[in-house]
Amino acid sequence: TDGELDRRVALRTTRQKRLESGLTLWAVIDEAVVRRALGGPEAMREQIGHLLDATAERNITVQVMPFESGGHAAAGGSFSILRFPERELPDVVYMEQLTSALYLDKPADSDHYMEVMDRLSIQALEPKQTRRFLEQLLSR
Repeated sequence: TDGELDRRVALRTTRQKRLESGLTLWAVIDEAVVRRALGGPEAMREQIGHLLDATAERNITVQVMPFESGGHAAAGGSFSILRFPERELPDVVYMEQLTSALYLDKPADSDHYMEVMDRLSIQALEPKQTRRFLEQLLSR
């Protein structure tokens, strides 16, 4: 529904603003995310430009998982690992779905997803390579 869409957009906007306060973000994104022109070419250029701007921030790391890497540990779907400054709070794995979201807070689950994230960050382009890759996409 339109109300649900508005709520999700507002939530994402709020999360983006939190990055300005120094929160750390490490994202590994599939190459398809920057190749599939949703919203048209101009919207994609703006999105890629935004990613490039983000790579210049000290608290943001972006890596692209290139097609040539083949299959990878997160091919089944995206996930986020939320880590809180309060040590007594457990890490939480968050997976957004079409009509709901799943939160995993058991240490065994978050440890498993952390291992997956470690593998993804090794398999993906390094941050500097990612920046060059995004610059090349914009120059086309």
